[in-house]
Amino acid sequence: MGFVTKRIHAFLDYPVAIALMALPFLLGLGDSNPLALTLSVATGVAALILTILTDHHLGLIRVISYKIHLIVDFMVAVVFIIAPFALGFEGIDAYYYWVIAATVLLVVSMHKAEPEVA
Repeated sequence: MGFVTKRIHAFLDYPVAIALMALPFLLGLGDSNPLALTLSVATGVAALILTILTDHHLGLIRVISYKIHLIVDFMVAVVFIIAPFALGFEGIDAYYYWVIAATVLLVVSMHKAEPEVA
């Protein structure tokens, strides 16, 4: 029932990585805890590297399977759900992480399985 293909996901990856690096500054994250800003920027850098290394048509080096990429995306969403509680994020800091987590979970859950190419 999913509609997010590997190709669509690949087109989403680069803008999402950049947004994770830029939005914390634009939204002024870090009032409740400076880690609210740092965690997002670090995750954005990691997401950019993951995208570059993923085996999809926009991956530049293609050494990480798309399945592993989806697992990492899911794990990031779980961390983003837990982080506000564990690190004491409040207000916009917490809402930012919960919205990002919900969005990532939605995209991963709407993944359209595609036949494996040998």
